[in-house]
Amino acid sequence: MSSTDISLNKDVHHAHDEHDHHHDQNFFEKYIFSQDHKVIAKQFLFAGIFWGFIGGFLSIIFRLQLGWPEATFTFLEPILGGWIVNGKLDPEFYLALVTMHGTIMVFFVLTAGLSGTFSNFLIPLQIGARDMASGFMNMLSFWIFFLASVVMFWSLFLETGPAGGGWTVYPPLSALPQAISGSKGGMTMWLISMALFIASQLLGGVNYITTVINLRTKGMSMTKLPLTIWAFFLTAILGLLSFPVLLSAALLLIFDRSFGTSFFLSDIYIAGEALANTGGSAILFQHLFWFLGHPEVYIVILPTFGIVSEVIATNARKPIFGYRAMIGSMLGISVLSFVVWAHHMFVTGMNPFLGSVFMFLTLIIAVPSAVKVFNWIATLWRGNIRFTTAMLYAIAFVSLFISGGLTGIILGNSALDIQLHDTYFVIAHFHLVMGAAAFFGMFCGIYHWFPKMFGRMMDEKLGALHFWLTFLSAYLVFMPMHYIGIAGFPRRYYSWTGFDAFNTFTDLNSFISIAAILGFTAQLIFLFNFVYSIFKGRRATANPWHSNTLEWTTPVNPGHGNWPGEIPTVYRWPYDYSKPGAAEDYIPQNVPYSQTQSSNLPYERELE
Repeated sequence: MSSTDISLNKDVHHAHDEHDHHHDQNFFEKYIFSQDHKVIAKQFLFAGIFWGFIGGFLSIIFRLQLGWPEATFTFLEPILGGWIVNGKLDPEFYLALVTMHGTIMVFFVLTAGLSGTFSNFLIPLQIGARDMASGFMNMLSFWIFFLASVVMFWSLFLETGPAGGGWTVYPPLSALPQAISGSKGGMTMWLISMALFIASQLLGGVNYITTVINLRTKGMSMTKLPLTIWAFFLTAILGLLSFPVLLSAALLLIFDRSFGTSFFLSDIYIAGEALANTGGSAILFQHLFWFLGHPEVYIVILPTFGIVSEVIATNARKPIFGYRAMIGSMLGISVLSFVVWAHHMFVTGMNPFLGSVFMFLTLIIAVPSAVKVFNWIATLWRGNIRFTTAMLYAIAFVSLFISGGLTGIILGNSALDIQLHDTYFVIAHFHLVMGAAAFFGMFCGIYHWFPKMFGRMMDEKLGALHFWLTFLSAYLVFMPMHYIGIAGFPRRYYSWTGFDAFNTFTDLNSFISIAAILGFTAQLIFLFNFVYSIFKGRRATANPWHSNTLEWTTPVNPGHGNWPGEIPTVYRWPYDYSKPGAAEDYIPQNVPYSQTQSSNLPYERELE
């Protein structure tokens, strides 16, 4: 860090101190329109949990349909109203359920809920900053996301139903309001909501990047950053470069829907009548969508890489294996994520040579992913492991990432993907490697940093029960899907009973649905533990996990500004665990080498 940066940082910190001492905040300033990064992080967390239960509930409804396609569901009429027709789920509403489930989980939970929570909460605390670079922009980011949430939630109650057509909203279905019920007002609200959501993410991303670059405390070089900060930093860069592309696609789609343009429409017939649209290309939308859509996979999973790395090192009581290799692998993944988007489009009829290029790049991205898995396993190897709930989720994350990642290599092969593309094999791969794994990373972070967020501990026994039920249900839901996918079972079908070949999977589909209901029910345990612990949990100590990073040097309930006095100076990297000769099995980052003479390595004796 340059002397200019340090001076700027001190000035900003001093300004924060002055603000705190001379301005008493009222309730709305402190908890609603707060500019404190910790409060904003909690707001994102609460919103993410709310959307997680909404998205999960929608999946349970369509799993009922898939598990028992001939059954009647009159008991859902009080909830779904007219979407239950003669006891049956309306086919168009089924498509809307699939669309909204995917949208909510990918964007509102695993992007805003995950990154919005932990980037906001941990970046200032772990780099030694009083707050984000712009508290106002940070607050604005949440409230624009909240507005996007209101619009998306409102669309669930439209008479014509929410958006249909899949979470990727491919035209022409999404571009023609007269196509199906889900193409009417619900689709318009989907596009408006996503435009607001993207604006929120861009505001947040600019803030995260600026804060990491400019507000690191004295001694906190880039090579002393925790892996969590590297992960959040790279995630913000990915979002800043890719989200505007989806915004452009959404705006062009609004033009096609409402203003008679033909960006994505050409040679369309409805009920035998030719529409006036010519010259557009539906494939263009796919290119724009997946140019965001594939980096989005890593926008979701990269933060969990950092979280899991931190939790594994802390609870294995070992230095993270290959710190620089971990950073390099995240950099490699970030770069490669921008050049593999068309592996989602092998079935669009692209030139086979172009397909082979995207296949080659897709298979290469497995290398840095494998480096991360190897380093996590090497960190666990012969560690003095403490099986906290957070550690259970971290280890399970590695398991799910391996299981789902291996099938990604299969789908990265264009010849195989053409056969498997629209089957449940893709559903299984996607949900294991990104859906379930990212959720496990999110739970890992919540259990680990809950004491710092709320000053209390979550119940470990309830946490273990929540973990085992969730872990078992994740594999029981998605592993059988690989089998039926290889057998050709198609995704997004409302009913498959008309196909004799698929009727052999009736019992397996019922089994998957039962496992899904079990997994959803297990989340009620988490919800109870979470809410109860906020108010009644055992009070936390300042550093309950004996961690090295700076957030544990703040008071148990840090105020706005984080440290009541001077911000600690950083002397060492964040993974000095179980160092030979040390008095304890951890040495925080703010402990000078002059105080640890007995454990200093030869080169460390010259560092002060």
